[in-house]
Amino acid sequence: MVGIYDCFGYGGSFDLPFEERYRLIKRAGFDCVMLWWSDKFGRGSGYQEDVRLAKKAGLEIDNMHTPVHEQNCLSLDNLNGESVYETYWHCVKDCVAFNIPTMVIHLPADNYPINKLGLKRLEKIIHKAEDNKVQIAFENLENIDNLDMVLNTFQSSYVGFCYDSCHHQNYAPDIDLLNKYGNQLMALHLHDNGGKYNQHQLPFDGNIDWRGMMKKITFTGYQGATTLEPMNWDYEDLSIQEFLNCAYQKAKQLNDMRVN
Repeated sequence: MVGIYDCFGYGGSFDLPFEERYRLIKRAGFDCVMLWWSDKFGRGSGYQEDVRLAKKAGLEIDNMHTPVHEQNCLSLDNLNGESVYETYWHCVKDCVAFNIPTMVIHLPADNYPINKLGLKRLEKIIHKAEDNKVQIAFENLENIDNLDMVLNTFQSSYVGFCYDSCHHQNYAPDIDLLNKYGNQLMALHLHDNGGKYNQHQLPFDGNIDWRGMMKKITFTGYQGATTLEPMNWDYEDLSIQEFLNCAYQKAKQLNDMRVN
C-alpha cells in the first residue's frame, strides 16, 4: 500500500477543494493519505471533514499529523504548556471519533528538554490512547534526545516511531535511527534531501540512498504503508495531476524495494 501527505502544496490557502484533491490522489494510484489535523499553515477550518472526503474518493486514512505550532511548550508550567497537552488529548479523541488508527506527534526540540511535567502529560495522553487503541508515533526532528527518552520511557504497543527520511539526514545523519527504533516503527514520512529547502523533494531527486534505506525499513519488519511527504516547491512547472502521477511512480518504486 502506498500513500501521500494530503497537504503537498498547490496553493497556500488550498484553493483546490479537498474533495477534488483526494479524487486526483486516488486517480494517480495512491491507496491512502496522511492528514494534516489543524487549521494552521493556511488550511483553515473544515479539516475534520477530510476523513469523509478521502474515504469517499476510495482512500484509506493512514494517520493524522497533530498540530506543531506549540510543540516546544510541552514541558512548560503555564497556559502554553497546558494548551499542548489539551491539543494532543483532543487528537486522541478525534482519532476515536473519526476512526483514524495513528496520530503523529512532534516532540520538542532538544534545546527544550522534556521534564517531569512534560513526561506526566505524555503519560496521560498515552494512557488515553491505550484505552482507545490509538497508536501514537513520535517523529524524529532536532529532538533525538527527547525522542530517545520518550521511546525508552513508555514501553507500549501503542507507542512508536514515525521515521522521517529527510529530517534524519538533516539533523542526525550519524545515528542509525532505523536500527535503533526500527522495532517500534509505526509510520513513514519519506521525502528527499535537496531543492530549495533541503527537504520535501520527491524521492530520487535528492541525495538520499533510497535502496539502502528501504532495505533497512524492510529489515525492521514494518508492515505499514509506504508514504511520501513531498511538497511541490521544486515542481511548480507540473500540474497537480502530473505531480501526483510522478509521486505515485516514485512511491511505487520505493514500495517495490521493500520486497525485492
